[in-house]
Amino acid sequence: MECVAFSSKNNDTMKRILTTLGLSLLTVVCAVAADKPNIIVFLVDDMGVMDTSVPFLTDASGAPEMHPLNEWYRTPNMERMANLGTRFSTFYAQSVCSPTRASIMSGQNATRHATTQWIRPEGNNRGKFGPEKWNWVGLTKESVTLPRVLKGEGYRTLFLGKAHFGPLDSEGSDPLNLGFDVNIGGACWGRPKSYYGRDHYGNHPNYAKKMTHNVPHLEAYYESDTYLTEALTLEANKEISKAVEAEEPFFMLMSHYALHTPFDSDPRFAANYENSDKSKQAKAFATLVEGMDKSLGDIMDHLETLGVAEDTLIFFLGDNGSDAPLGGSHTVASSAPLLGKKGTHYEGGMRVPFIAAWAKPDVANPEQQALPIAQGAIQPQLGTIMDLYPTILKVAGAPSPDGYIYDGYGLETLLAGQSDEAHPDVFLMHFPHDHRSNYFTSYRNGDWKLVYHYYPKANKQKSHYELFNLKDDFAESNNLAQSNPEKLNAMMRAMVAQLEFEGALYPVDSEGNDLLPIIP
Repeated sequence: MECVAFSSKNNDTMKRILTTLGLSLLTVVCAVAADKPNIIVFLVDDMGVMDTSVPFLTDASGAPEMHPLNEWYRTPNMERMANLGTRFSTFYAQSVCSPTRASIMSGQNATRHATTQWIRPEGNNRGKFGPEKWNWVGLTKESVTLPRVLKGEGYRTLFLGKAHFGPLDSEGSDPLNLGFDVNIGGACWGRPKSYYGRDHYGNHPNYAKKMTHNVPHLEAYYESDTYLTEALTLEANKEISKAVEAEEPFFMLMSHYALHTPFDSDPRFAANYENSDKSKQAKAFATLVEGMDKSLGDIMDHLETLGVAEDTLIFFLGDNGSDAPLGGSHTVASSAPLLGKKGTHYEGGMRVPFIAAWAKPDVANPEQQALPIAQGAIQPQLGTIMDLYPTILKVAGAPSPDGYIYDGYGLETLLAGQSDEAHPDVFLMHFPHDHRSNYFTSYRNGDWKLVYHYYPKANKQKSHYELFNLKDDFAESNNLAQSNPEKLNAMMRAMVAQLEFEGALYPVDSEGNDLLPIIP
């Protein structure tokens, strides 16, 4: 909804009426928009569930359980936000970035929107046996997106940081084509060439022969000591101030390039890790984590200063599993005690941190009464990235377009600290491409997890099937596929049904024929 003045050029009576009533009408229209909560989605690139001092994993009683990686990282502002709201012990994203980003924007699973692989800016990276018709161009001007729907309801829509919604020169490469009013830093690139102002964030003339992965719109910080994470945060707070001054509710997708490579050490925090025996890269990664956390705190502080913290809802999450430079891709290392990292079919590849909180809880606030969030709580029921779309639209009072299909479920009941039988404990992650793990579908249903490998020889398991009971075996160390054929059959049938329902595209064989799942 926009605040607009009414006029009539030729009707004197209408002019007198509007002169009398125009101001009050304008005030009413503006007030309707202003009554909507501000919403921030704070998205961190390559941040897994263990890349924080906040413990998300729980023990058998449901209490948070600290692990060595929680002791290693420093994220006091994530701790602050967790105390203000609710965190999920199990929250799923796709195992690589572009599919997750499209899912957040659309509310659809990757099987439905068909961006099932990270988007290579220079061209199609389907892989040798990937489906030919996968959506490698990403989002377009015609796509139904969260910011586009919110913009139609009077929101000022702000984007900062990493976009990666489409390849080079595509519509999706510019967030302004996808419903955002403001874009600072967003382009086709999935990582920056440099986090340093002295390198112009990849735009320095020294890179002129191969100008790629250059972060746009930050010229004001060139030749300065301003780290990329800090520059984006400063710009974010400026845009928040503009929206508040204009008395417009805002939706902000604060999408940091951190924690993605290159692991350029953030000098503001390097001293905190210099005495560690971890590798140089691991220490640099830890500085990226701490810098990201400072950004969260700076934005929360700014909301307080402006007096809008009570009216602002924040969702914090990562876009895929950890890529911390600790151990191998298919080991218990970067996401310990979970197995695997970004790009794999294991829990460490797709479990991400998720926290939801009002920036300043106030039980008397009408907006917070419409979406109460339990404070200092851990929600054991699983959630997914698709759930943001319906949850945000409901709290904003913005209906999804008629006939539009999305796959997420509202989180309202879960955020209130209750269980929700209407929210399925199911997550399907379909990856018909090659990466660290190749050509697989991962399917979580309750305590059970199935992984189907379309090309068994391309994975170290050398089998189509992996079956785990995550309640008893969260590290996925005991494959029950052979010992529990009945459960394997049931899980395969459920997985195939969801793949078909969502219109999945499959890997192909050497002759181009679809490789359909084989139910044992």
